[in-house]
Amino acid sequence: MKVTSIKQPQSSCPFRSIRQKVYGLGYSLIIFVYDKTDDEITRTATLRITDTMYVDAYRTADFQMTKGLLEILDMEGNQDDLMSFMSSRHLTADEIELNTLAAHVLQNRPIQGFLTISPALQWRLQYKRVIDKAGSVEGIDSVYKGGLT
Repeated sequence: MKVTSIKQPQSSCPFRSIRQKVYGLGYSLIIFVYDKTDDEITRTATLRITDTMYVDAYRTADFQMTKGLLEILDMEGNQDDLMSFMSSRHLTADEIELNTLAAHVLQNRPIQGFLTISPALQWRLQYKRVIDKAGSVEGIDSVYKGGLT
């Protein structure tokens, strides 16, 4: 479960493996998006839930990474093409790990992901695309769209 502000819809996530960018986090997400307004006069805040989405585990890979890999596979790319692409995306992996992952991708086609996963000591998950696609893509369900306060 993730809770995030509509102003900057993102959160951190434990880093396990670079494979998460290609094959997903390994678990589904339920994301609550809120908008918070402060009233300085009364010293109160209003928290309004704007969206709630369920993202199936198979859609939690990185959008740009999976899109690029799928395009390479569709154009009959080989292991070197996949390695070159992954290397250009600044994956935090050595050449041996990238080579192993490229070989795996050739045998196990990834599914298009919809998160933006930024590498760091922890993954930084960004949800803007998921919010935009909720309800229109299989595996990304809009559970709630409205204005609960």
